[in-house]
Amino acid sequence: MEKIRKIILSENEMPRQWYNILADMPNKPMPPLHPGTKQPIGPEDLAAVFPMELIKQEVSTERYIDIPEEVLDLYRTYRPSPLFRAISLEKTLGTKSKIYYKYEGGNYSGSHKANTAIPQAYYNKQEGVRRITTETGAGQWGSAMSFACNYFGLELLVFMVRVSYDNKPGRKLLMNTYNAKVLASPSTMTVFGRKVLEQDPNSPGSLGIAISEAMEVASQDPYTKYALGSVLNHVSLHQTIIGQEALIQMEKTGDYPDVVIGCFGGGSNFSGIAFPFLREKLLHKKDIRLVAVEPASCPKLTKGKFMYDFGDSAGMTPLLPMFTLGHNYIPEKIHAGGLRYHGAGVIVSQLLKDGLIEAKAKLQRECFEAGVLFARNEGILPAPESTYAIAGAMDEARRADIEGVSKTILFNLSGHGHFDISAYEKYFENNLPDHELSTAEIEDAISKIDITV
Repeated sequence: MEKIRKIILSENEMPRQWYNILADMPNKPMPPLHPGTKQPIGPEDLAAVFPMELIKQEVSTERYIDIPEEVLDLYRTYRPSPLFRAISLEKTLGTKSKIYYKYEGGNYSGSHKANTAIPQAYYNKQEGVRRITTETGAGQWGSAMSFACNYFGLELLVFMVRVSYDNKPGRKLLMNTYNAKVLASPSTMTVFGRKVLEQDPNSPGSLGIAISEAMEVASQDPYTKYALGSVLNHVSLHQTIIGQEALIQMEKTGDYPDVVIGCFGGGSNFSGIAFPFLREKLLHKKDIRLVAVEPASCPKLTKGKFMYDFGDSAGMTPLLPMFTLGHNYIPEKIHAGGLRYHGAGVIVSQLLKDGLIEAKAKLQRECFEAGVLFARNEGILPAPESTYAIAGAMDEARRADIEGVSKTILFNLSGHGHFDISAYEKYFENNLPDHELSTAEIEDAISKIDITV
């Protein structure tokens, strides 16, 4: 077993259902609230922006939900994804621990985002939707959604956070190739975008702003719906195919992880790898830790406040019970654009509140250093977001060595960094600054939340 580097499942072993953690949570999350009435929302309140099938999944407490055959057909083009043991990295670190990683970068989008883009496009097409609007941070989600929409014959309008729009032109061109229209956010197309630009013509943008713009457009046309790439329950649901595959693959290795790690922006890839293992902890008392690693410049899990807040900057979304830095907070321009989000998903927030998962924050340069070391040993250039998971895994290995124990560590390598090479260039030029959000900055951001529930 020591020589095994790669575990691949057969097509017949690929899961045919998504796993819904809501069925097994000891404490269910508090309900989302209507932004106007502050009362719990019903399906009809979401129907203007989401197709009904996704709304049903959002509120479902069924343990398993069948994956449609048309979705499985597209999944089969890149799934099951491989599980690797990082033997070369282990040797370089000199660790006694075993490090495994689930690689989600081997599909058309280069990241795990395809796992939810495909079903979201499918369900919209089934309900007669003609166009979808969405946001994207670093561009992985926009890339994933653009191909999925083109495949199912849907138009796509993407609001891409400006700092990433400027720094990652390759992502924009990939989306254009898949027939999507891409605008830098904040834009002049929407009322809210123009408002932001009036206040700050050089605004770097944020996921919260981009979400507001996409929702504004979607709410004005009955044939247009909105799609979100993280945070929401149905997004986490779709991503659980990652962890379910990993469970089978780890069984083939004869190992079982002591700790499972994912980087954290809104929660989709962490949920995908962690929730099926959390099921084993809740139902079968497996002794396992689940760790989300976020940027020190956007530390909602480690320093944010648990409260009702909006998922977007304009206050158009339902109020969500979550760990947040405030919906008006605009994070520092770090290169892990997919992690620049002010809040955490409702499910993850409740699990952290209940002590069932852990969170830690890390600085940008240390994570890039870990990413470069990983690439030189394992041959895969990780996305900036994924470097946070790598750094977290290396922390666990070093801690185990100090304690004189050997642990089995599993992390989700959520995507490749081929479109992020300019960020690595800045790292090599020693031009990649660290930023840690101070307590004063956090208190100031949260103080601006004017919400009475």
